[in-house]
Amino acid sequence: MRALANWSGALAGLLLILVGGLIQAAVPWRSEGGAWELSTLPITLQVPALLLTALVCGPRSALLAAVGYLTLGLFQLPVFHGGGGTAYLLDPGFGYLAGFVPAGWLAGKLARQPGMNDVLKLTGTAVIGLAVIQLCGLLNLGLGALAGRWGIQPALLAMRYSVAPLPSLLLLCCAVGVVALALRRLLLVQP
Repeated sequence: MRALANWSGALAGLLLILVGGLIQAAVPWRSEGGAWELSTLPITLQVPALLLTALVCGPRSALLAAVGYLTLGLFQLPVFHGGGGTAYLLDPGFGYLAGFVPAGWLAGKLARQPGMNDVLKLTGTAVIGLAVIQLCGLLNLGLGALAGRWGIQPALLAMRYSVAPLPSLLLLCCAVGVVALALRRLLLVQP
């Protein structure tokens, strides 16, 4: 029964990541006229989808979903931001995608610890998962720079891939914590 839950969680997580990669993140805000409008953020919802999968479904499901996502993208399906295929392994942003695997597992493992039943703890766990993704991405950028792979300065790549989207991703980690708590209660998930 547990194996079925892992696979169904992994499939749901994979679908969330795939759909999340197609949706531009946005936040509501009030305009000068008093009307509510949406302001788009410079990211899609695939990272929050992975983190939500980890917090709700656990480490195995998140790991399987991340591996499934990478596998689909590397087998020529255009699920990555710039398409798909094995050439994406040489893209500066691939380290961030590869970071989905350890981030999903670690966030899922931490979310299963006793006492993980409030918004702050779940949000903190999502931030830890995001930090793992960022570290993997920065490591890839650094190693690629040492190998002379990037034609652009590593600091500019780090700004583009890590620093610029970070405030938006941190904001979405808060939303992930709230949604994860609601789903865990709805689905009767025990930490």
